[in-house]
Amino acid sequence: MSCVFKEFAEEVDHGLIETIWPYYKPSPLSKCSKPQAVLPSKYHSRYGDDVVLRFKIKTEEEALAFAEAADTLYLDVWEASKDWADVRISKKVLPSFLTLLPSSMQQSHTPVITQLSQAVYESYPAPSSNDYGRHRLGKDMPHDLFFENYQPLSVIYPWLRQLASMFPDHTQLFTIGTSFEGRDIPAIRIGTRANSEDSSDDGPRHTIVITAGSHAREWISTSTAAYLLRSLIHNFDPVHQPLIGKLLSHYDFIFVPVLNPDGYEYTWTTDRLWRKNRQETALPFCRGIDLDRSFPYSWDGDYQRDNPCSESYAGEHPLQAVEAQRLTSWAKNETESKTRVFAAFVDLHSYSQEILYPFSYTCDRKPKNLEDLEEIAIGLAKAFRLTSGHHYGVDSACEGSVMLTTPSKTGKQDKVRTKVEESGGSALDFFYQELSVNYAFQIKLRDTGSHGFLLPKSNIVPTGIEAFNGLMGLGKWLLGNRGIEGYKDLSSDDIWGQEEVIINDVSDLNDSNNDNDVEEDEGTWWRRRRR
Repeated sequence: MSCVFKEFAEEVDHGLIETIWPYYKPSPLSKCSKPQAVLPSKYHSRYGDDVVLRFKIKTEEEALAFAEAADTLYLDVWEASKDWADVRISKKVLPSFLTLLPSSMQQSHTPVITQLSQAVYESYPAPSSNDYGRHRLGKDMPHDLFFENYQPLSVIYPWLRQLASMFPDHTQLFTIGTSFEGRDIPAIRIGTRANSEDSSDDGPRHTIVITAGSHAREWISTSTAAYLLRSLIHNFDPVHQPLIGKLLSHYDFIFVPVLNPDGYEYTWTTDRLWRKNRQETALPFCRGIDLDRSFPYSWDGDYQRDNPCSESYAGEHPLQAVEAQRLTSWAKNETESKTRVFAAFVDLHSYSQEILYPFSYTCDRKPKNLEDLEEIAIGLAKAFRLTSGHHYGVDSACEGSVMLTTPSKTGKQDKVRTKVEESGGSALDFFYQELSVNYAFQIKLRDTGSHGFLLPKSNIVPTGIEAFNGLMGLGKWLLGNRGIEGYKDLSSDDIWGQEEVIINDVSDLNDSNNDNDVEEDEGTWWRRRRR
């Protein structure tokens, strides 16, 4: 029995005994956990005795029952994959939840996080460790210090301004608008003509858009976007880094690293696990709209129109979420004015380690260029795996449902999908369908559930490096697809990496799918043979 499961079982046993015999004094829990920091009372008051459990789902009946029970009790479903779903739940509510599930699911759950309040507390940087935010920003500041911890808005915004001011020839910082609470939504443009008025190159500028942070608690998405943009900026050297030079001469990269600044700020000041924006709703005590269900294409908010307390609340109508409206207006203006052609769109999320392509709202419709999308998604997953050994799955974004295999009348096995969470109105589907971005992807970053949204800081740089190698592969593929010299005849190994050898700049990444909190450093080039 694993340490995590043993501790969880002991806690549940102690709780049950105490309800029967109030004089019972439990013995200390198993000492298989590492020492924990003292937990401030405010964390216990907010997260109480909450845990995160993973439920195995094998039949359509189980999937439907799980979805209905979670909706009835207003539970926070963290993630759902092909045959499991993670849910945050209070230990006091767990018996009620189980009574709403079929008997086959009574013992189908395993603990993921047994002490959520402690895990939340430990996810914040220690006051003495966040040196970057306390120092005056300047050119002599070590740039990798930014990635030693997750950073708040008070550090991210000055850092973006610093980058733009230090590299004005190929970067430009701008805003796509303001949030509900009036914060700027920053974007940074990287390209050889980022600040140029030269229009000698006729036609719109081909552009790759990368967004992150639409769900506030997914800190790794914002840090990864920051790592990607910093890597492009710092490695722009046409002589020594010809690929990056070629990419930035043919494409602009536009990053929106914190699409939901109000929610992100709220995760730092009040509730680490906040997901939505901070917009007012019809219920004063239930703020927030899920940005990734607020876009106009195939919006399906009618499902939960009367439930603003839901973590997936889509609003009363499409684009009610201010930040989604800002991104939509900016993107439409860029395309309608013939300023840009969006060549690719990448939306960073967490968690579950998946490369997803359209459509999100349904699995009954296939995208017109499915073969290309699958080829790129498989290539991206390959680049991630060759970098660190971490496996990323590939599928349609309707993966937010549970895949069930059931026998058909013909005796064959039919695949049926049952929704655990609604998934219409996504940015992915909007960019792909309404803005005609042929290569649109949602990438769910680390991990596969050991830490969920509370991914340790030791994963920031390795996740960034994985994503950067994937982005370079996507860039090569796009260059080849446009017939640009030297790239149109590249093989798959040339684009995404060879199976036997990979060059990287992390000295000691974790073994495949090992989520232990191991510190990793940046700066050493190495060669790694895939196991």
